Amino acid sequence: MSLDQPLSELKGVGPKLAEKCQGMGLNTIGDLLFHLPYKYQDRTRITPIGRLRFGMAVVIEGEVRGAQVVFGKRRSLICRIQDGTGLLSMRLFHFSKAQQVRLRAGTRIRCYGEVRQGSTGLEMMHPEYEVRDEGDFPPLDNALTPLYPSTDGLNQNRLRSLVDQAIDALKQQGGLPEWLPPDWLAGWGLPSLTEALLTLHHPQADSDTEALLSGQHPAQQRLALEELLAHHLSLMQMRQRTQAAGATPLPPSQRLVSALLKQLPFTLTGAQQRVLADIQTDLASPRPMLRLVQGDVGSGKTLVAVLAALQAIEANHQVALMAPTELLAEQHFRTLSAWLEPLGLRCGLLTGKLGRRQRGEVLDDLASGQVHLAVGTHALFQEAVQYQRLGLVIIDEQHRFGVHQRLALKEKAVHGLPHQLTMTATPIPRTLAMTAYADLDVSIIDELPPGRTPVTTTVISQDRRDAVVRRVDAACGDGRQVYWVCTLIEESEELQAEAAEATADALQRALPNRRVGLLHGRMKPADKNRLMQAFKDRQLDILVATTVIEVGVDVPNASVMIIENPERLGLAQLHQLRGRVGRGTVDSHCLLMFGSPLSAQGQQRLEVMRSTSDGFRIAEEDLKLRGPGEVLGTRQTGALEFRVADLERDRRWLDVIPELAKQLTAQYPSHVEPLVQRWLWGADRYGQV
Repeated sequence: MSLDQPLSELKGVGPKLAEKCQGMGLNTIGDLLFHLPYKYQDRTRITPIGRLRFGMAVVIEGEVRGAQVVFGKRRSLICRIQDGTGLLSMRLFHFSKAQQVRLRAGTRIRCYGEVRQGSTGLEMMHPEYEVRDEGDFPPLDNALTPLYPSTDGLNQNRLRSLVDQAIDALKQQGGLPEWLPPDWLAGWGLPSLTEALLTLHHPQADSDTEALLSGQHPAQQRLALEELLAHHLSLMQMRQRTQAAGATPLPPSQRLVSALLKQLPFTLTGAQQRVLADIQTDLASPRPMLRLVQGDVGSGKTLVAVLAALQAIEANHQVALMAPTELLAEQHFRTLSAWLEPLGLRCGLLTGKLGRRQRGEVLDDLASGQVHLAVGTHALFQEAVQYQRLGLVIIDEQHRFGVHQRLALKEKAVHGLPHQLTMTATPIPRTLAMTAYADLDVSIIDELPPGRTPVTTTVISQDRRDAVVRRVDAACGDGRQVYWVCTLIEESEELQAEAAEATADALQRALPNRRVGLLHGRMKPADKNRLMQAFKDRQLDILVATTVIEVGVDVPNASVMIIENPERLGLAQLHQLRGRVGRGTVDSHCLLMFGSPLSAQGQQRLEVMRSTSDGFRIAEEDLKLRGPGEVLGTRQTGALEFRVADLERDRRWLDVIPELAKQLTAQYPSHVEPLVQRWLWGADRYGQV
């Protein structure tokens, strides 16, 4: 039996079971080998009842002393078991007359279950059990019993049976081919891949269960190392393929960049100049630029992107800038038009809400090359959109786009591949950047423009809401503007909107002399834009909003932000929200108004926000607390998901992985492709974006 065969080849797997397995990502017999247990049960020894403690999961053997039906809140059958060292109760809420008869006094019984505190002492509730009147019980297991991630209608016994058949196939095949050099494994004290899999599916009774459960067992580390290496190799391959495809060199702009810098009332920071130099060198190369620019909120990423765009435009190419929301796209369009129109250049806006006539005009002008820079949302890559000569793609807040969307925009280039610049204001921890973006060159704008004031962050209880309202009133009295952000556990736009409406009404009643506006995700885009413009023009004192204001809104006069229930948001999101204030020259404040009781983890997270404004430290903490999927954004096809590796737990490998990838490619080139295919299932196309 081959490991590449479908699961339907296994005994007992019909179409329905195969479909359930497919829903869990199990398509072939080999997939079962990498479907690892999340927990183990120890059924290898009998534990005397006298040694039992609350919470233990154990096998016991003894004699039934009696069984009786007890009537309380729920009817249950209580069976008393004794083994000479103590007494234990077995409680069954669902039982038959036959079970009641079978559990008569004098019968020998073996149970496996978790010990809990009952009304009559220690008890097991609905344990697995078997009884004997005569003869011996079957031998105990000689290995720990694995528990696997499962789904409805697929119980553990059935899943264990399937995995065992896969293990038999593995043994018949003589094990899996080993693609890591033996001296690497020996140096780190790691087993072969086949040994690691056999250990993890059937660990011996004397195994280090603590190491197994924490993921630090050599068998798990062996798999994590190979998976991280395969991931890195795949990104290296994609980068090589992308660069081999070539791109049109775009020589550095002399006229347009100088003209824009002259009209600005400020100069570039040292960090902006450094990152711009990296980008200009990339664009002048015959290989496609693949660069990620990270910069905290307000660090000037947009200006750097525009200067890069001018280099492409002066070389007679078009530029597309994709933003995650219509609000941000329209703000970019206004900013960029103000910068570029004096230079004789034309920007075009393409969003979903454009009327047919407007949309048709923009499409015609893009196709004819009259629009130099197109700004928009995902509308930029729809089928009807054609570019005359797309040379540079700029993606803002790239983790907010699905990989299919980013790939579609990239494929709009007519001549070769476009250069690609991605930007994010969500700082990405070094450990994550090394893994998720190993195919990109990373530049960091780590300097804020002069005149920006740090934001003072205060953590305060909802019990002091009245004091917060008075503080808001005082800030408005001083001519400042205030954001008040409402959050809910539920993701429903409707519930979010209702919470924001209630808060806006309460604030208007409490502060009748202040002008209160309301912004939420259910509003029409035109209404959102009108409201934001009114806030920017100081026609409103307080803007009550849901987290829709997180990205890109720029109101320098807003100096106070209240965030309700901040414990419900991730640290990166809180950091983004806080970045909406402190954009002017006056002292700015962010109040994190938490609900009680606050969990220990909630306290820890809010303390991080209070103690630092360093986006990278915040991102590292977010990675520890919430994992890579949350830090990078909503999980999506092709996003960073590992079967075995854990970036926080296995970070010790991250520093050595790039060097190992180079060594394997140089010394064992024939091992690279099968290693990648083993772990990535051909999903490498997504790495091109």
